[in-house]
Amino acid sequence: MAKYDYDVLVIGAGPGGYVAAIRAAQLGLKTACAESRETLGGTCLNVGCIPSKAMLHASEFFDAAANGAMAEMGIDVKPKLNLDQMHAQRLDAVKGLTGGIEFLFKKNKVDWKKGHATFQDAHTVKVGDETVTAKDIIIATGSSVTPLPNVEIDNDGGVVVDSTGALELKAVPKTMVVIGGGVIGLEMGSVWNRLGADVTVVEFLDQLLPGMDGDVRKEAAKIFKKQGMTLKMKTKVTGVEVKGKKAVLTLEPADGGESETMEADCVLVSIGRKPNTEGLGLENIGLETNKRGQIETDHDFRTSVDGVWAIGDCVPGPMLAHKAEDEGIACAENIAGQTGIVNHDIIPGVVYTLPEFAGVGLTQEEAIEKMDGDKSKVKVGKFPMMANSRAKTNHEPDGFVKVISEAESDRVLGVWCINNVAGTMIAQAAQAMEFGATSEDIAYTCHAHPTHSEALKEAAMAVQGKAIHV
Repeated sequence: MAKYDYDVLVIGAGPGGYVAAIRAAQLGLKTACAESRETLGGTCLNVGCIPSKAMLHASEFFDAAANGAMAEMGIDVKPKLNLDQMHAQRLDAVKGLTGGIEFLFKKNKVDWKKGHATFQDAHTVKVGDETVTAKDIIIATGSSVTPLPNVEIDNDGGVVVDSTGALELKAVPKTMVVIGGGVIGLEMGSVWNRLGADVTVVEFLDQLLPGMDGDVRKEAAKIFKKQGMTLKMKTKVTGVEVKGKKAVLTLEPADGGESETMEADCVLVSIGRKPNTEGLGLENIGLETNKRGQIETDHDFRTSVDGVWAIGDCVPGPMLAHKAEDEGIACAENIAGQTGIVNHDIIPGVVYTLPEFAGVGLTQEEAIEKMDGDKSKVKVGKFPMMANSRAKTNHEPDGFVKVISEAESDRVLGVWCINNVAGTMIAQAAQAMEFGATSEDIAYTCHAHPTHSEALKEAAMAVQGKAIHV
């Protein structure tokens, strides 16, 4: 039998990679993890999920104090923005959490191989100047920002930036244009909108938040407009030219027509992400990617090359940290001879603006399509947050909860929420769906009062026409 340095080598230490490495080590496998960053945690922890939430949370406090929300509750303050300190607390959160992963690696005896990894063959990887062999190798290299053609990003310059640069702005821009009305663009746009920037969102499609339920997308436009953002829908950006400390954008209607220009102090390019599969030396092991640059796997996360596995953003499916984490655990368990499973039909998605937008399962449109276009086979219950006692007490009237079920069986097909704690609330819906719950199961489960989660109960009751408070 061939001897290897390790049982398992994980390439990438993001949410999928570091979790896979720890789980493999827990299962008794000698494990190493290759990571080229100076710190562990990948994009999510270093320049994505975690630091953006730190800025979102801080900006919410500032907005509440600056724009009267606290005054409504009898708290009169005149806030002064200390942007340096806001950045400092963000960096402190990242430092603590990246250090925490390094501690977990040491605790679980996972070796961190520092450097860029390139396949030499199916069991041999060069990491920096070191060559490492492993019986099984997990590719968990994540994703990076999708570039916009003819637009050059310069994060150091601070005029045309991506999501990483948007976290590091040294001053609040007077005007900001966000190219892309998806999750990341709206989250970062919200941060700088709250801190005083005049934000315009340019979206190629006719609605925000592609992939979310139609009612959610319509409501999102109303909410962000009310918060002061300008929305330019069905519009494409054909060019961005930096002139000094300003950017001049050229815009055209998505369906064609006369172009126009607009000026901004800062432009955030946020049109999606692409898998990090280039530069891995996949050609050295005969592993091809699909048209999107993703690595195809079977349901156990095996690639077409024996001993090589792949998870997270570099494989098909939603590019979400929690999806990658679950795949990392399942993949490690499969390598160890156990049965690791991820139900990709029940992966919740959350937009961490204020209010939050969250969903799991099918949209109403998808549910009807699944029923061959027969609307009578789908039942929907909807409950407004303005009728929820806790939301009303907290001065949080925006949003609703929507439950979609199959008419015949009453089995829940999808749940969609807009409210201040939607990201937390959606976990209950996901768990209920994982166990095959009906809307009646949720409706007849006692929920604490007064809580936002009662809106989910009422929406489930509304599926059968039994809602009480609306």
